[in-house]
Amino acid sequence: MTSPLDRAPSRAPDAFAERVVAWQAAHGRNDLPWQNTQDPYRVWLSEIMLQQTQVVTVRSYFARFLERFPDVTVLASASLDDVLGLWSGLGYYSRARNLHRCAQHIMECHSGVFPATAELLETLPGIGRSTAAAIASLCFGERVAILDANVKRVVTRVLGFDADLAQGAHVRALWDAATQLLPTGKAASGAMARYTQGMMDLGATVCLPKSPDCAACPVRVDCVAGAAGDPQRYPVRTRKLKRSSQSIWLLWAQCDEGAVWLDKRPTPGVWAGLHCLPLFDSEESLKDAVPQPLKASLRVLPVFTHVLTHKDLYLHTWRLDVADRSVVWDAGRWIDAGAWPQVGLPAPIRKLLEQGIRV
Repeated sequence: MTSPLDRAPSRAPDAFAERVVAWQAAHGRNDLPWQNTQDPYRVWLSEIMLQQTQVVTVRSYFARFLERFPDVTVLASASLDDVLGLWSGLGYYSRARNLHRCAQHIMECHSGVFPATAELLETLPGIGRSTAAAIASLCFGERVAILDANVKRVVTRVLGFDADLAQGAHVRALWDAATQLLPTGKAASGAMARYTQGMMDLGATVCLPKSPDCAACPVRVDCVAGAAGDPQRYPVRTRKLKRSSQSIWLLWAQCDEGAVWLDKRPTPGVWAGLHCLPLFDSEESLKDAVPQPLKASLRVLPVFTHVLTHKDLYLHTWRLDVADRSVVWDAGRWIDAGAWPQVGLPAPIRKLLEQGIRV
């Protein structure tokens, strides 16, 4: 089996790396708040936040998070509720839970110091191979490849790598190919941060999924897909997750003073660890949970849809206004009007409470 590198127009990986490094210095993103630092805490935080989330969204969350948790010591000592509260609205909440657990692990097992190698970083909770490599290369200059979604697109197009990435063996081959493209020689460690950032920038700003700007690409002379005029066929992945849907019924109980009844969701499950309006799997079970004298006060709100990556949630909300906190349920508690905006809430629940039925 030949290496994917053998199919590239230029068989000089050093030249490829040099072009990426030079382009990043002149045209890459150099003003993001998590750049121009070798602080692994900041790089780690940004890498986790940027997973399946746009830079424009992450900017404000990153700033608020750093203000509240300026280092790994403060983050580790915080409560999970505080972390989830600040993460609320960013989505994919397992990231926040793993972030908190990872901070505690670093304090307990590494004396508060981030490991300096990708191999050790990958052993930490919530840090996968690409994230570990990003931290190790950006902060410690380790010669190691990253392969997030953007970089996969760049590498597969440059090399004309058309093997199906739905198969693990092909993904491993792509890792090997990406490693061969890294800077080499004595200057490699000094160039790694710029190279790694350059690969991420290329995928995010030039080598786009649907409309790649091949004319502006610094490695177009190396690119098999560009030469063939079909960059959009890469990367190849045949197995796609099918979308599904689920209906959920929500009980929005609120007393006259503005307090809302919220229940902390169990782990695992939908919105695990977050505070939420009580969830039910049917309208009947929701109504059964409401005391008989109050059933007549229930009013239904318009159904709204919350779109997840591979699932549509249809949320059926029933509003129950009560005079005071004398009404209680088996699980959960009344949370004051001034307090519930600070707790960890799923994005659609926060929208519902903040905007009423205008979601």
